[in-house]
Amino acid sequence: MGFLSSERDQNQTNQRNDLGAVLRDGKEILFQAFNWESHKYNWWTNLESKVPDIAKAGITSAWLPPPTNSFSPEGYAPQNLYSLNSKYGSEHQLKALLQKFKQHKVRTMADIVINHRVGTTQGSGGMYNRFDGIPLPWDERAVTSSTGGLGNRNTGAIFHGFPNIDHTQDFVRKDIIGWLRWLRHNVGFQDFRFDFAKGYSPKYVKEYIEGAKPLFSVGEYWDTCNYKGSILDYNQDSHRQRILNWIDGTGMLSTAFDFTTKGILQEAVKREYWRLRDPQGKPPGVIGWWPSRSVTFIDNHDTGSTQAHWPFPSEHVMEGYAYILTHPGTPSIFYDHFYDWNNSVHEQIVKLIDTRKRQGIHSRSPIRILEAKHNLYSAIIGEKLCMKIGDGSWCPSGREWTLSTSGHNYAVWHK
Repeated sequence: MGFLSSERDQNQTNQRNDLGAVLRDGKEILFQAFNWESHKYNWWTNLESKVPDIAKAGITSAWLPPPTNSFSPEGYAPQNLYSLNSKYGSEHQLKALLQKFKQHKVRTMADIVINHRVGTTQGSGGMYNRFDGIPLPWDERAVTSSTGGLGNRNTGAIFHGFPNIDHTQDFVRKDIIGWLRWLRHNVGFQDFRFDFAKGYSPKYVKEYIEGAKPLFSVGEYWDTCNYKGSILDYNQDSHRQRILNWIDGTGMLSTAFDFTTKGILQEAVKREYWRLRDPQGKPPGVIGWWPSRSVTFIDNHDTGSTQAHWPFPSEHVMEGYAYILTHPGTPSIFYDHFYDWNNSVHEQIVKLIDTRKRQGIHSRSPIRILEAKHNLYSAIIGEKLCMKIGDGSWCPSGREWTLSTSGHNYAVWHK
């Protein structure tokens, strides 16, 4: 069930020649290739052995953890941005891994942590807000005044506990673009994931994408969903609108993780499937309004893994994948589900990816929701695929439908 290599070759040629091609094509399947504990396991070398399997599953881009030197082992407290020796492995091991992905025609996504940076020396006010003695030796002007520097105020939310980078400074943006170009053209990453994207204005993300020209970008604009007490509101329009505003601010050059869909879907699977149809009859997340810029996911290193800040109910994870892998938007698969759970989950996800590709589902595929009630959700996506999740019994009418794949509380059919 591997992805046809001739088709992949043609796609890669098109993408190299046209930076908008990936978004227009809409055929991406992303894979988060790490979790919160990965830094403990010689990760670059560990992952290298899995590259053939990742490629065979039909993954088009693998998101790797932050590749640069960091104060914290997970990589999210960067200091020397030009050092590729991290707790995940050495520069040599990273480059071997990137080469292996390239051989198997899977793009690699760098985790771009540019909201904050750990200082090396104390500057004004006794804060560690200078970066002397390492590449990009910025002074206090590079740190926002809101976080102990001499720069301007934050242009987004403050990330507490660290010097936040002042993106309004011309010298800072010039240096960041130089670094991103280095990651893109010298190190060999093709795609970018922008960490803590609500920390600085999306207009800077636009400038960075235009400067470094990644083939695909996604931003982590993680905002709290609307709750009444502990109960999730049915209407999450203001939540998804904030994500849309961020995408708009990037000049539509970046996609964003669909936290709205994640929040709704993980409540819906608890026999509240009525949540999956908005008042206009569309999907209630970002995929209902701007599917070509939405990256859907079930869990990541923050929401799941050992941090488990906002986990998807584990007994319903395959229903979650049956939803995102048949629906518009760009689906992303989490390492833990694919490799750490059990072989059955791996095989079920591979079958769903295969069905998506065979039926030509893409990020803009039209969708018609047929049922959305307490114990059942069903929909037709594109012309030739329909699906259901929930314990309510349902199957499509008409002999032209054939079962593609099914599992506990989900089924997918094709024409």
